Amino acid sequence: MTASRTVSRPSAEELVVFSGEDGKLNVLDAFCRHMGGNLSQGTIKGNEIACPFHDWRWGGDGKCKAIPYARRVPLRARTASWPTLEQDNLLFVWNDPQGNPPPEDVTIPVIEGATRDDWTDWVWYTTVIEGAQCREIVDNVVDMAHFFYVHYSFPTYFKNVFEGHTATQWQKGVGREDARPQASQSGVAKMIGNTSVAAYHGPSFMIDDLTYHYEDGDVDSVLINCHYPISENSFVLQYGIIVQKAEHLPDPEEMARKMGDFIKIGFEQDVTIWKSKARIDNPLLCEEDGPVYQLRRWYEQFYVDVDDVTEEMTERFEFEIDTTKPNEARRAEVAANIAARASS
Repeated sequence: MTASRTVSRPSAEELVVFSGEDGKLNVLDAFCRHMGGNLSQGTIKGNEIACPFHDWRWGGDGKCKAIPYARRVPLRARTASWPTLEQDNLLFVWNDPQGNPPPEDVTIPVIEGATRDDWTDWVWYTTVIEGAQCREIVDNVVDMAHFFYVHYSFPTYFKNVFEGHTATQWQKGVGREDARPQASQSGVAKMIGNTSVAAYHGPSFMIDDLTYHYEDGDVDSVLINCHYPISENSFVLQYGIIVQKAEHLPDPEEMARKMGDFIKIGFEQDVTIWKSKARIDNPLLCEEDGPVYQLRRWYEQFYVDVDDVTEEMTERFEFEIDTTKPNEARRAEVAANIAARASS
């Protein structure tokens, strides 16, 4: 039985994920400390991963348990073992450059629908974003305006709260009347609006409790958006979605796939912008642009040593955007577009 897979982490090192006879998932550095064999190419033997090069057996705790051809295992035969959490049919790995364990107040909420029979299984998508930094995607937490111009949404309520390791966005919106032809190509022509509570728990894992409002009823879903850098100007974006099996849905699994495809379109719209825009560290903002600087200050806590995290980065901050003026402008633009389309 081969190891399940190799994954990358931000420092460009690789990890191996494997489970043995006890069924526990383990995460180790991917390359054998002996002579560098790739453990993801090895085999599972009992509860250990055996290196394909010389058959050194590594346990989930990072200790070398056996060397078949040696009389004894060297006392220092250890490799890095990464703290893990199995929750909601997901595997989380704790990364701390200083080797500290997860603080008790740093938790990831349980996603109730992930283990319930009346919800679908996860549908996952992965894409590599070249030419952009992770901060670009995190900026979306406060960026109300781009939802209208990039994603054809019409925000009617928008609020942010940052506190501790969590940054949350509350949003309500309706679809743009002048953009329904684009939406119909995605199989969601009947969608009339959405309600969203999206929260980053740490720098790169977001849970979005997302309800789509359709003409024939609501569809509750959960969207996970997670990412990790692979270089200074590129990152891997992964997102998954589960959907509640509402009575009015003839095929919830197909709905989950269609919603995933629709969300994929939205990300690709962002990607197009990210690949051609410049990085602006000190953007010139208007009030309706939201608390960009406060979000970036919150985000900074994850890129400094623990001792350098300041109260300003973690203290509670709230900001609600007055949508009156933006909505007036948007209604006027939508009306003008519809009129122009009718006369053409």
